[in-house]
Amino acid sequence: LMVWLRRCTHYLFIVVVAVNSTLLTINAGDYIFYTDWAWTSYTVFSISQTLMLVVGATYYLTFTGVPGTATYYGLIMTVYTWVAKGAWFALGYPYDFIVTPVWLPSAMLLDLAYWATKKNKHSLILFGGVLVGMSLPLFNMVNLITVADPLETAFKYPRPTLPPYMTPIEPQVGKFYNSPVALGAGAGAVLSVTFAALGCKLNTWTYRWMAA
Repeated sequence: LMVWLRRCTHYLFIVVVAVNSTLLTINAGDYIFYTDWAWTSYTVFSISQTLMLVVGATYYLTFTGVPGTATYYGLIMTVYTWVAKGAWFALGYPYDFIVTPVWLPSAMLLDLAYWATKKNKHSLILFGGVLVGMSLPLFNMVNLITVADPLETAFKYPRPTLPPYMTPIEPQVGKFYNSPVALGAGAGAVLSVTFAALGCKLNTWTYRWMAA
């Protein structure tokens, strides 16, 4: 019974984190609509995606102890996002606005760090966290490349749920840094190490809680 309860608790954690990752991912696409603050939003949302990916993937990876699990978790995030954003077709959004599986390469780097260091958790936290934090903002730029024209998309497909004051406007250069990718990668590399450690710790806490 305890084994069954312990496994269910782990899988529940995985589902909860994956669902929240999906919600953040959907929001991360909305920076295209806030064209006057696009780069600021891009940086913030890139960091949020990085942290949700690394905490969930690290948790899942240390739970199974099998290199490759982080990539599988990234695939779960991707599929969840495809399903969630599939509903946007009903609103008339173009396909290229909906799906870019940007988490998979970063998740693969996390797996690689775990495998190359012979399943050393401390190396996973340090090396894996830095690799994910530095790489995901770069891969997230693919979102901008695959969308034909963010400004055109924002005007052509206005969000029906947006209030008038949030309607896309011509950009007023909302950059707070010259390179949003560099800023996102720098902040993400530092914060991802902390969240990778949290992912490992969640595993320990869950086991202790179920064993109590």
